This record gives sequence, structure tokens and C-alpha cells, in this order.
Amino acid sequence: MPEKVLVAGTSTDVGLYFKLEPGWHIYWKNAGDAGEPPKISWTLPAGATAGSLQFPAPKRLPLGPLMDFGYENEVIFPVRLNADATLKSSTTAQLAANVSWIVCRERCIPGKAELAITVFTSDHLLKDIPLPGPDVALFKRFGSAMPQPLPASSKAIFQPTADGFRLALTTGQRETEATFFPEDPDALNNPAPQKLTPTPQGLVLDLKKGPYLQKELTELKGVIELSGGRAYDITALPGTVAAPAASATLLPLLRAAALAFLGGLLLNLMPCVFPVLFLKGLALVNSGHEDSHKLRRHGLVYTAGILVSFWALVGVLLGLRAAGSSLGWGFQFQSPVFLSLMAGLLFFLGLSLAGQFEIGLTLTSAGGSLAQKQGLTGSFFTGVLAVIVATPCTAPFMGAAVGYALSASPAVTFAVFTALALGLAAPYVALSLQPAWTRILPRPGAWMEILKQAVSVPIFATVIWLAWVLAGAYGASILAVLLVSFLLLAVAGWFLGRWPAKRWAVIVATLILLGVIAVSVFAPSQLSTASETLAPPEAQSLWQPWSPDAVSRAQAAGQPVLVDFTASWCLSCQVNERVALRTPQVEQALAARNVVLLKADWTRHDEAITQALTALGRSGVPAYALYTPGQVEPQLLPEVLTPGIVLEVLKPLPTRN
Repeated sequence: MPEKVLVAGTSTDVGLYFKLEPGWHIYWKNAGDAGEPPKISWTLPAGATAGSLQFPAPKRLPLGPLMDFGYENEVIFPVRLNADATLKSSTTAQLAANVSWIVCRERCIPGKAELAITVFTSDHLLKDIPLPGPDVALFKRFGSAMPQPLPASSKAIFQPTADGFRLALTTGQRETEATFFPEDPDALNNPAPQKLTPTPQGLVLDLKKGPYLQKELTELKGVIELSGGRAYDITALPGTVAAPAASATLLPLLRAAALAFLGGLLLNLMPCVFPVLFLKGLALVNSGHEDSHKLRRHGLVYTAGILVSFWALVGVLLGLRAAGSSLGWGFQFQSPVFLSLMAGLLFFLGLSLAGQFEIGLTLTSAGGSLAQKQGLTGSFFTGVLAVIVATPCTAPFMGAAVGYALSASPAVTFAVFTALALGLAAPYVALSLQPAWTRILPRPGAWMEILKQAVSVPIFATVIWLAWVLAGAYGASILAVLLVSFLLLAVAGWFLGRWPAKRWAVIVATLILLGVIAVSVFAPSQLSTASETLAPPEAQSLWQPWSPDAVSRAQAAGQPVLVDFTASWCLSCQVNERVALRTPQVEQALAARNVVLLKADWTRHDEAITQALTALGRSGVPAYALYTPGQVEPQLLPEVLTPGIVLEVLKPLPTRN
């Protein structure tokens, strides 16, 4: 307490002070999704009474899929002591309290203690009594964290929405930061993002209703924390809240769409997409001197293939999320069925490029009209294939844009992914819409056939990579089934190459292909899913498996932590690991700074990893988070790494002696 004197007829403050180990937290009066606040029971001298425990403004504390409200490091809970005229004067008295609390990290530990302090009582104010400096400094330090009453000039109202509440706060100035903590534990969905829209005189905050809220709220009571550490107790009454201005909500969308478009452009240079784009470039060379209208049609149909594929992918993703699944960018590569079908498709395409058979000749047997459509059909499905092979890659600018899109409304999600699709389609479309640019392309000739066969090499390399992913994630049994599928596909290709344009050969090949599809769909569920790791031993010794508890343990020990969110099917992840993270220079820098290295392997679906990515504002891999001692929020590294980027990020960390 600031003064160890209790004076009759006055009030004074005492406080319950906690100093916590790193990584541990205790709770606010509404603990959130788990936990309980501290409780205190007093034994006081006659004439003295204690008020209720007062709580400073809390912080949001994510814990896996849950969200707690509480405090880390240290906190003081003030209590107001009141002394009336019956308090005996010029005596010493003992203030005793029984305290209970719960402190949590990944696990929770209840605690209790009996505390007491001795005070001097008086019926009048005394002079020349030294004040205990540390107590005074403690109260001053935490005094600014106590929520203040909302000024009379300010106003808070709320309005129910389809899935929650819209809270409007008028403060007289534009507010750009806000977090609302409800007193009612059932009022809100605690982990859900709180969407802030600044207004000229305050803010509008969109809140999601709690899943267990049954009653109709007549008031929305709690604490709102604004920029600069300002915190206010508010009681918002029902009212009409105007929808946020379009300009305010449009700016984040335009920024995300611009980043997505740039990410789509750069996606063309990623190793997973470039071979497919190269094939389209060969087709453009072959038709570069045709009628300009035909070229434009090819470009538009190619774009349509990309757009339709992205829309279908986003539709499936949003549908599964609405059904309760937590999925992210590249989620289909977590399915052994998809991986098997994808590997088979690329193997079959590689056989055609290598010259075993010519797809175009087999289509002529279906009739002249189909042959005329073949070129546009090929453009459409090349766009589809580009999207399929693009999903295991994340280009620069994509991470933040996709993370924003998947946490927003369906309309925003489709808008951002449409921008991403247009960025992916842009280079080819630009050439097809400007026929004059095709004059710089070389003339068609025999070199094209040789180059086409050469392109089959990276296609087959991609097939080997997919087989490696399957074997590493799902075991050797499924790899054997995949190799049998390749054999059947080779037989189907032999029929198409030996008897081109023969209807019966097309029928035989089609039946074989249907058999391969059936095997790819049904075999994985019948085989063992025991996981094997194909990582080299040296990588295993440096990088340990990720878990929230592993991060907390390292932080509690005062060590920096680098988390690599990765997957075997993510080509960008594999490139980053070999080019940047596993270079001797970077490994030496990590060891010198005693950085704990954790790998969050998302090759197979892992709900905890998905939730961790969502908390970081990401929806897919690669993602890299550096947790620094003393910093609550981790630092996110770019999606594309170089040794220089990693070394620059590590530079501020102290080295070991």
C-alpha cells in the first residue's frame, strides 16, 4: 500500500501484486475461454472495510484455438480500504487476506496464500511518517493501466448484426487501434478477430457473437483499450450504428488485392508454375503469326481457366470452413488422394511431352468439330493446370494478402483471389492481347519439338517430388501403389502412341485411366498411414518438432525461438530451407545466438498448426516467426528467404559468451 497508515474517516489503496515467470499468465475478471480471476478474502480490524478487487486493462492471450484475457510478466490489482470513525487510533493493526488464483501456460496451476501487513491506525492525518518508496513507485507504474470512466463527451452504442454486434464509440478523434474485452463471458466469440473501422470522431468495431449466448443483450459492458494505452470502462446501450463508410472498408481490400496481384505475377517465376507457363509459351510461339483475334481468344480462355479454378478452390475452402474445418492455402496437398491424382496427371503429361504419344492426334478421332475446339480447350485446361501446380508455392506479397482474404467475408475473399488469379494470368494475356509483341518471338521450327521433349524433364522431376511427399507423409505402401499407377499410365500412353487417332485405342486408354483414378481414390484409405520422415539426420538434430508448449518453454528460459512453418509439398519451403536456413553461415549465426529451432510440419493436416498460422495472419506455408525475449508478438520473416535476410534479422540478438 502507498502509505502504511490507516486513518479514520478516509480511504486508502492496497494492492495484490503478482510477478510472473516468462510465458505464464493470470486472468482478468472475465478470463476468456479458460481460467479464473484471482480472489481475495479479508480479515480486517473493526472499523475497516475492503472494496472489491480492481482489474487493470487486460491483454488478449491466444492459446491454441482459444483466447484468454489476462496479464503476463507483472500486474497489480488495487483494492480500496475504507476506515470509519470507529477505527481505534494510535494502535497497530493487521490486515490479513486469503488469496487464491490460477496461473497458466499450456497447463494451469492453482495457487493460494495467506498474506498480512501491519499498519498504524490514527484518527487524524500524521506527518513525518516515511512512505515506503517501492510501493509508491509500483502504484504509480500501474496506475495508468487502470481503466478510466468514459468521459462525458464520449458515447458508446451497439447494434446487433447477423452474426454479432457492431459497437460504435465516439471519442472526438479518429481511432486506429481498439480491443474490446466484454464483462459477460458468453457475449462474444473470444478468438474471433475484432474488425476495426476508424471514423472521423471515433471508431466502429464489428464483434462476433459468442456461441453460447442465449439471451438478448440490453447492454454491452466491458473495457475498451485504445491506442497509447488508453483504457475505458464502457456500458454501450442499444442504438443505430451506421455502416462503416465504403472508403474506410475499401482501403484494406484494395491493398490486399494489389498485393495479391503482385503475388500472382511473381508466382509465374516459381519453380512449380514455370514449366506449365513455358508450355503455354511454346504454344504462343507456334501460333504467334496467326490472326490476332485467335490469339486474344486463347488469352481470354486461358484466363477463364485460371479464374474458374481459383473460384472453385476458394468455394471449396470456404464451404469446408463453414462446416467447421480449419484449412489454408494449399490444403488439398494434405490429401493423399489429391497428391496421387496430381502425380499421375503430371506423369501422363510428361509422357506426352517426351514423345510417347500426341494428345492432339487422339482427339481428331472424336470428330472435326472437337478438333477445331481443341486449341481453346487446351488453353482453358492449361490455366486449370497452372492453378493446380501453383498452390504448393507462395510468392512474395501473397502471404499477407491470402491471410487477410481468408479471415474476411466471402465477398472479400473472392475479390482478393480474383486479383491473384489475374496476376497469374497477366504475362500470357499481355502477349495475346498485343500481337505486335509476338514479333520478338522466334519462328516455329524443329527446335520446338526438341524443346518440348526437354520440358518433360522438369515435369518428371515434379512427379518424383510428389512421390517423395507421399512416401514421407503416408508411408512406403502408398508409394508402391503410385508406381503401379505410373505403369498403367505408361501402358495407356503406349496404346495412344502405337495406334494414334484410333477410336478403340482411345477407349482402351480411357478405361486404364479410369482404373488409375479409382486406385488413387480408394487405395489410400486402405493402406497404412504410418508416417516416415525423409529429412536428413543433420536437419533433425537442429530442428525440433514445434508445439505451443515448446515455444513457451524456450521463452520462459529467455531464449529466442525461430519457427519454420513448412510442408514437404511446399516447393517454396524446400527452396528456402536449402538456400537460406541450412547454409553454414546461417546455422552458425543461429547457434551463436542460442536460437531454439522449431519446425511446424504441415504436410499432413494439423489443427494446432493451422490455428497458429491464423493467429499470425497467415493461411499457408511457408511462414517464419521469430520470437524474441521481451517481445510479445513474433517478427514475421518474408516468404522468400536469402541468407542475408535471415542474418539481418538475427543481428540485434545477443550472442552467447
